[in-house]
Amino acid sequence: MARLNELRDNPGANKIRMRVGRGIGSGKGKTGGRGGKGQTARSGVAINGFEGGQMPLHMRMPKRGFNVPNVKHYNTLRLDRIQAYIDSGKLDHKGVIDAEALIKAGVIRRALDGVRLVQGPGEFKAKKVTFNVYHASKGVVAAIEALGGKVDMPKAEETKADA
Repeated sequence: MARLNELRDNPGANKIRMRVGRGIGSGKGKTGGRGGKGQTARSGVAINGFEGGQMPLHMRMPKRGFNVPNVKHYNTLRLDRIQAYIDSGKLDHKGVIDAEALIKAGVIRRALDGVRLVQGPGEFKAKKVTFNVYHASKGVVAAIEALGGKVDMPKAEETKADA
C-alpha cells in the first residue's frame, strides 16, 4: 500500500515547459526559436498572403464562375449495389425502395436531398421492384421496367410542373 509521502504522478504525466530566451545553455536562448530580426520575430504578427504592400497573388488572379447558393447533394447509387443488398437479404425488394428503406438496410447513411439511380457495370435481376427516388437515368428506368418493376420520381415531376 502506498504511503502519502510516496505518492508520485505517473511517468510522463507532467511535461516540463520549455522556457525560451533563457541563455545559450538552455538550447532555446537568444532568439528563442524565432530566427533573427524582422516582422515575424515580433509578437502579434498575422501575415497570411500579405506581400508587403504589393497586391497579393490571390487578389491578382482573375475571378471566374459562379457559386450556386443552394446546391443540392444527392446519394448516387448504382443498380448492381442495390442488387447486392437484395441478394444478401438486407434490402426487401417486395416493398417500395426509397431513401428510408435504403437507410434502414445500410445502403446509405443519410438521405441528403434525394437518391439518384444510375446504371452500373453489374446486372440487375430483381423482379417487380418499385423505386421511389428523386432521379433515375433512362437506362435504369428501362432496365427496371423490363423486369416488371416501376420507378416513381415525384420530386422530378413537381419541378417540371413548376417550370
